[in-house]
Amino acid sequence: MSRSGQTTRVLVVEDDPDIAMLLARSLARAGFAVDQISSGADVLPTLRRGQPDLLLLDLMLPGLDGIEICRALRADPSTAALPIIMLTARAEESDRIVGLELGADDYITKPFSPNELVARVRALLRRTTRPGGRSQLKHGTIVMDIERHLVTVDGDGVHLTAKEFLLLQYLLEHPGRVLSRDLLLSDVWGYSYTGGTRTVDVHIRRLREKVPALGDSIETIKQFGYRLLEPGA
Repeated sequence: MSRSGQTTRVLVVEDDPDIAMLLARSLARAGFAVDQISSGADVLPTLRRGQPDLLLLDLMLPGLDGIEICRALRADPSTAALPIIMLTARAEESDRIVGLELGADDYITKPFSPNELVARVRALLRRTTRPGGRSQLKHGTIVMDIERHLVTVDGDGVHLTAKEFLLLQYLLEHPGRVLSRDLLLSDVWGYSYTGGTRTVDVHIRRLREKVPALGDSIETIKQFGYRLLEPGA
């Protein structure tokens, strides 16, 4: 798989050698270039030397766990938009929500299907490089530059994760339209997502927190979804 003629690179961070090998082989067969590290302490230094197109991050790691790593990456403007899929053996909803709250774009629990893993990687990458459409979107004082992957409010930059950016873009592209949670999962996440519609609620809440200028513009439609109201509505 390539982006603009270059092979798409995935950094796999997994301390179990058997799982790491399965991940690497599955991604390599799908056409990705794969780099591997097994210690959480090596992640940040590795990213400083050069960023991959996507990070596949195990939650439980020696040295520095996935939660700490994800928090650090989202706090750094240079890595805030890096697509992250978290991988863990924990199946409880609370653990999935923790990963999403920290800024992970997707979440896969072990055991997993290699085909599903590749599908999710492709879906996330496809949406972070979605071509076509308008290059700039505006909503009141909010300006989104799609080509530069930049959101500003009154000229000040706002750091969003890859999925937060895509969700905001989708809302800005469909003002006034009532959007169900299932529709948002399908069109923003890009596949039949098994993590539940709570995922949408978590990302909407983070958008409201990070972009206060949205105010009450994102209207909650009880037991259905959301609608972005026109400025001044």
